[in-house]
Order: sequence, then C-alpha cells, then structure tokens
Amino acid sequence: MKKFRKVLDGLTTSSPGGTIGSPSCGSAAGTPTSAPTPKEIDIQETLVSENFQLCKTVRHGFPYQPTALAFDPVQKILAVGSRTGGVRILGRPGVDCFCQHESGSAVLQLQFLINEGALVTACADDTLHLWNLRQRRPAVLHSLKFNRERITFCHLPFQSKWLYVGTERGNTHIVNIESFILSGYVIMWNKAIELSTKTHPGPVVHLSDCPKDEGKLLIGFESGTIVQWDLRGKKADFRIYYDEAIHSVSWHHEGKQFMCSHSDGSLSMWNLRNTTRPFQVTFPHGKIQKDGRKESCKPILKVEYKTSRSSEPFVIFSGGLSYDKAGRRPTLTIMHGKAITVLEMDYPIVEFMALCETPYNNEVQEPYAVVVLLEKDLIVVDLTQSNFPVFENPYPMDIHESPVTCTAYFADCPPDIIPILYSIGAKHKKTGYSQKEWPVSGGTWTLGSHTYPEIIITGHADGSIKFWDASAITLQMLYKMKTSKAFEKPKAGEGRAAELVEEDPFAVQMVSWCPQSRIFCVVGISAHIILYRFSKYDANTQIVSLEVRLQCETEDVISPSENENNPCFSESGSHSPQPHHQHPASPGSGTSEGSKDSSPCLKVKDRMVRVPPGYQAELVIQLLWVDGEPPQQITSLDINSAYGLLAFGNCNGLAVVDYLQKTILLCMSTLDLYGAADPYQRLTRSPRRNRQSTSGLTELSDNQQTIDMERSKSPTSVHYPTSLHNDPRVLPEPVASLRASHCSPVFYLLDNVKGPGRKLSLPTDLKTDLDHVNGHCTSPTSQPCSAGKPRVPMGPEGPRLTRRGPGRPPFRKAQSAACMEISLPVSHTEESRENSFSRSRSSSVSSIDRDTKEAITTLQFGESYGRKSDVLPTPCLWVGTSLGVVLLIPMSIPIDHEERMEEPVTIGPSSKSQ
Repeated sequence: MKKFRKVLDGLTTSSPGGTIGSPSCGSAAGTPTSAPTPKEIDIQETLVSENFQLCKTVRHGFPYQPTALAFDPVQKILAVGSRTGGVRILGRPGVDCFCQHESGSAVLQLQFLINEGALVTACADDTLHLWNLRQRRPAVLHSLKFNRERITFCHLPFQSKWLYVGTERGNTHIVNIESFILSGYVIMWNKAIELSTKTHPGPVVHLSDCPKDEGKLLIGFESGTIVQWDLRGKKADFRIYYDEAIHSVSWHHEGKQFMCSHSDGSLSMWNLRNTTRPFQVTFPHGKIQKDGRKESCKPILKVEYKTSRSSEPFVIFSGGLSYDKAGRRPTLTIMHGKAITVLEMDYPIVEFMALCETPYNNEVQEPYAVVVLLEKDLIVVDLTQSNFPVFENPYPMDIHESPVTCTAYFADCPPDIIPILYSIGAKHKKTGYSQKEWPVSGGTWTLGSHTYPEIIITGHADGSIKFWDASAITLQMLYKMKTSKAFEKPKAGEGRAAELVEEDPFAVQMVSWCPQSRIFCVVGISAHIILYRFSKYDANTQIVSLEVRLQCETEDVISPSENENNPCFSESGSHSPQPHHQHPASPGSGTSEGSKDSSPCLKVKDRMVRVPPGYQAELVIQLLWVDGEPPQQITSLDINSAYGLLAFGNCNGLAVVDYLQKTILLCMSTLDLYGAADPYQRLTRSPRRNRQSTSGLTELSDNQQTIDMERSKSPTSVHYPTSLHNDPRVLPEPVASLRASHCSPVFYLLDNVKGPGRKLSLPTDLKTDLDHVNGHCTSPTSQPCSAGKPRVPMGPEGPRLTRRGPGRPPFRKAQSAACMEISLPVSHTEESRENSFSRSRSSSVSSIDRDTKEAITTLQFGESYGRKSDVLPTPCLWVGTSLGVVLLIPMSIPIDHEERMEEPVTIGPSSKSQ
C-alpha cells in the first residue's frame, strides 16, 4: 500500500494548477503562487504482488494431530507439538504463539529450559532444535542432526547444561545445551548392561536423574532392563532385569525409590537398597478371577508418582484397563491413598503431565493439577478437590468439536451485542467446573487501544452454530445454538433426510446475520433455511413452515430423440418453479412413491415448543423433492431486515420470501428471470437430466458435401466452409472455443496452441445457422415456439433452419462471454464422423448443460433504478449468476408499518442485465 499512496501523491503534485509541496489553492495572502513546471514522474499504474503482504496474525483452535506436551512450572507456559511439525505455546488467555519446523517432521518430545525462555524439540527426522522464546517471534537458534541413530527419548534436568538423548540402538548421548553440540560422552548399551548378557535391551524409553544425586542417571530400556549409571565413575551402580516391558519410570522425591509402569497393566515399586526384586507389584484394574488368576490388562503407558505434604502421594497413570470390557473409553486413573478415581476421556490420551508447585525434583512435589492432552482436546484436572473437577478451558479448543462447515466474519458490530450474547450463552454453559483460576497463566498480554467489536460465526456438521468474540485477537465463545431443535428427530435409515445425507442432515452450509436487527438466517445441507429472531426471554412458540418447489417439471424435459431436429423453446412459463404452502405427510411414512414427492427432506415440529432465551426459530423454508429426486442445494442467500425480505437461489432458480407476512413472493427459474432479454436464448431443459454432449473438435476438410451431411446429421454442431482459410490443405490449430465479438458480427477462434484469437468473417448462411447453435438460440429475435409444434419446415433434404425475414435486426452480440463449440470434419469416412461426437472440455467452452443450469451465485438487496420510469432509487434485488450475468429485480414495498404487515409486496423481474 505504500507504493499505492505514492502513486496518489504523484498524481496530486503533477496535476495542473498545483504546486509541488504546496497547496493548489494559493498562498496565505490569497494570491496564487507560481508553480514550476512539474517534472515527469514515473507512475506505477498497476499494483503487483510486492505491494501487498499476507501474514498470519493468530491461529485459533486445537492443534492438528498433537504428539507431545511440555510445561514450564516457573513461567507457567505450556507447549504442544504436532505431527506436522508445529509447536503451540500457550499461556494466559490471549497468550498464544505458533511455531513451525521447516522440515515439517513430527515433534516427538518437548523439553523446556525452565525459566530460561528456551525450548528443545526432538523431531521424527532425528533432529534436535533449540528455540529462543524470548523474542517477539520465536526462532530456532541451533539444530543438531543424528545421522546414524534414531532418537527415542530426551531428558533435560532443571538448571543443567546437559541434555541426555536416548536412541533406538540403546545408546545414550549427552549434548551441551549452550553450544548445542555432542559432548563426546556416550553411554553404550553394551557397557550399561552386563557383559554376560547377550540379548539387546531394546530402545531407550526413559532417562531421568536421581533426585538426591544429579550425577546418577537412570536409564530404562524397553525390554525391562533398568540401569543406574554413575556419570562421574562411568560405570553402572545397579542393574534390574524385569520380565515385563517398561513404558515409563517415575521417582519419589527423596530419591530412594521409584515406580515403573509395564505392558501387562502392572505398577512395580523398587527400592534402591534392594534391587533384586520389586517390593510392591500392583494391578490397579486387574481383578482376581474365580480360578485365582489375575485378569489380563492393557499396558500402562505412563505413570507419575508425586508426593504431598498434607496427604498421601498421588499416583497418576493412563491405560491399564482390563481387556474383557470392550468399547470402554480411554481413561486417566488417579490413585490417592486408598481411593482410586477413573476419569473417562472423550478421545484417546496422547500425553499427560502433573503440574507441581516446585521445579526441583528433590522437594515435595505438591501436585495441584494434571494437564491431559487428547487427540482432539486439552483438559486440565484440579487435584486440590476430592471430586477432581476440570478447569474451564479459556482457549477455543472446541472449535472443531464438530467439523466446521462454514464461517462468517463481522466487524464493527454494535457495542452491546457481545455482552448480550455472552450473558445469554453463560446461562447455557456446563456446570461443575473448578472454581479456581486457569493454572496455565504465564506470559504477558495487553489489550490494544484500537480494538473494535468483532464476531466470528462458525457453522458445524451437526447443525450447531457458535458465536465467537474475536475482538483484540482473542477468541472466546459467546453463544451456541443447535439448528436441529427446529425439526423432529429423523429415525435411523428412514425419511428423505436419510436418503440425501445419512450422516449429517443438519450440516450448516451458510449463514446470514444482521447485527443491528439481530435477525439470523441459516442454510442447511438438506435444502432448508431457518430464520431466527433474538429474544432475551424464553417463550412458547410454533414454528411456521414454508415449502418451495424449485425444480423443473417432468413434462418439460426435452429428450434428444424427439427434439433432435426441432431446437425450439417450450412455453416460457411452463418450466417455472412453483411455491407450495401445504404440509405434506411426514417423510418416511408409509405412503406411495407419488405422495412422497413434493415432500421436504426434514419434518418441522408442528407443535408448540418451549424455547430458551437467545435465538429462537420463527420460520423454516424447505425445498421439496420432485419426481423422486432431491432438491438442489442452496447456493446463495441474502436477508434484509429493513425490507423484511429473504432471497435465496440454487442452480434451478430464485425465490423471494416475505418473512414478515410468511409468504412466498417470487419463485422463478433462472431462465424466466431474463424474460425476453436473455442474451443466450437457451433451450429449456430439465437440469436434472444429464445428457451426453454430441459435438467435438476435428480438423478441416475441403469436401463441402461432407460438411452438409454433418450439418444435417447433428444439429448440435457448427461448421464453417473451407473458404475461410487461405490454403485448404493447411489444417488450423485446435480450437478451444468460439466467442462472439462485442463490436461487430464476427467471431474469434481461440487456438489451444498459439493462444491469440483469429478474427473470422462469417458468411450470411453461417450467421443464420449460428442462431441455433448447439440446440439453443443466440439471436434475440428468435421467437419460442409452442410445445409440440415444429418451428422449421421439413424438406426432402432434411430439417433446415429458416433465415431471418425482412426487417429483422442483424446478428446481435452476446452481452456476456457466451461460448459456442464448433465441430469440423476430418475426412469422408464414417469413423471420422462418429469421432466428431466427442467434445473437448475446455475451461473456456460453455456447454449446453452448463447454460441451461445457470446457478444463482450471489444476491444483494439494495436501492437502485430498477425501472426506466424511476426518478429516485427504489428497493431492488441484485442477482448474480454463474454465467457472469447480473440481473436487477425491482420491488415495491409499502412504507407504512401497518400497511407493510397487510399489503403485499410486489416484485417482478425487469429487462435490465449487465
């Protein structure tokens, strides 16, 4: 934008009558100053990509595919690694930072340099990275690549400069954290275990320093071997060989005993005085069966052993459930004294970590919370209360609780809308949360001075709607509603909704919201629209239902066989969609197939319902099934609270609804919106019938008889004689499309190879024949014929198209980029003629299927000059279509409030198009 401003400044200073560096109005005395001759200034007229910069300001939502978790107990910040190489750093609400590894490799483990503003990440490409978090944008300071070994576990003691790295081969390397290079000290696996042991102990799965002596390193191998290594003496103090695989190890703060979790669902306690066998083995979830044996349990993937001054120690672990109970959800177990609490989770547990008051591992830990990282959620459990409630998460981690299907952003909202939505939404929030403050409270964040109310609305696959406060970068959920409450619950496998979309019949496709009037509109995937009004009070209400038939009639379908030689229109009004106000039988009821037609996909509640404060459903509009086929999905929507009107459209047509009087004002097909001003003059066909195209691109031939045969055989092809070429022996380049010129009765052939178009002058007979190219009219003077009546005479030479009569205007240009295909014969053989029925699908080619299925892509209410007689702007509806045409539909709306509720709104298409 800097260059763009310079452009404007240059234009100002070089304008006539102005001076460089002084205003053009003159001096202070009122006499104009003499202006020097302005120099020529190079003005950049076209903006380029370098003038703009797109950058991410904030990232909301839950990290995709999380893999690792770390916590700084001093700074109280949390880090989450993901499978795509991303790292999210979270603190107090508003403190949220995202980092991305350039390699994109999965993050295996995270280690904070506690209270130093740095983070170590171990990635799946066997690379260690040291991140600096003390700058505005965190960046990698050092990286260390392991070329010959795979990293499996890392450990960084508090206030230590040595990082211990375990590998898949069972070796342990030591990295200097300051220089971030290998120290050369390697604990080889064959030295860690006894020389008499011939089997490999497996990968390193645990590393930790002894709480009472930081010179002792405890190494846990996957096979069940545990070794305490003396770093100074470079020897093993003791070795433990257990017959069950080890998953994790946790120390008691005194450093005299530790606990291990195993693959058989057991926990073993070991004392350093006697390491020959564990002094305690427990199966927390393993019951004794009738035959006296323990039932088999799942592995305990991780255990943490934390002490407390005022109570018994906490033993927290994940997994360990018995195999006999299939289908149980993932659990986190908290053992506190003799009490065992099992917390069921909604998603699999990726990682958990106990939050303690002290960062020193040789002090009483005093755990106060547990952070649990799930596959699709992040929860924190309060350990200070006996019922272990969870903290209310201040981060927008539940954005994708149900997949997001649409979003909408609104800025400069009324200042009172956010407090109102928050107060209403607070009444619907879940209870039972911990009353304490969110424990992850690190970082600093200040509210900017240029904040303004911003709201983001998300629609979801389950039909729910969420309003989010996006002011000042943060994202906080204000209010949640469910659109499915307006309908009866569909039975599994029954009804039209089950046939249309079995999984998510209420999925939200688009929303329209007026923050000033608080009118809210939702479009669903089952071709339904729900209109909501906001109310601070609960109410008993009955939802009004309107049904719209926005489909073409079956009898209007023109088959290729019976109309192959008669490319004419049906009556203009015969294919218009028709509104229906009836309430048919319930979908899925035991009615005949004929009675099931003209029924909606969902059944609206037809009784009085009690609705809570907030957005309350007032009107439901549904499109109907026709001839056993579902309605087309809605592609555009606009609502205007000042007019009290709602407009929507799809690939079949447009409908306008008066939601104040609950009536349908307009329901027309897209073709009928043009009236006599259709620039394409297409053949009316049902958009539900897919018909193979029968034109293609071939090469030229100098045989005029072959051309005539092709023309008489296929009315959907256009040919031109070889006289258009200078040399009939030279074949033209492949044709991408044929477009009408906007200034003269000529056409342009667009070559696929050479690119630029070639202007062609058209013979008189070809101009006439092009009026009916591809079975639809391009001449604005062509009149539609009655259904069943041939428009052209039938002669012995086959059907021939009549030319214009005297007084008719010449061939008119198309008012938008209407494209027509051509088919040129290659040879005289029958095979070549058959091959001409293949069509080239170029992006610049507009087929008849696409022409007759012109979708409504955008709608906008506003004031304009809709009629030629209008002196002042009047209410209008602007309609944009998929063919690049903009239509203007004028309306007449009563001004008085009482008349508006009683008098009908008149609306009708005009002949204006752009």
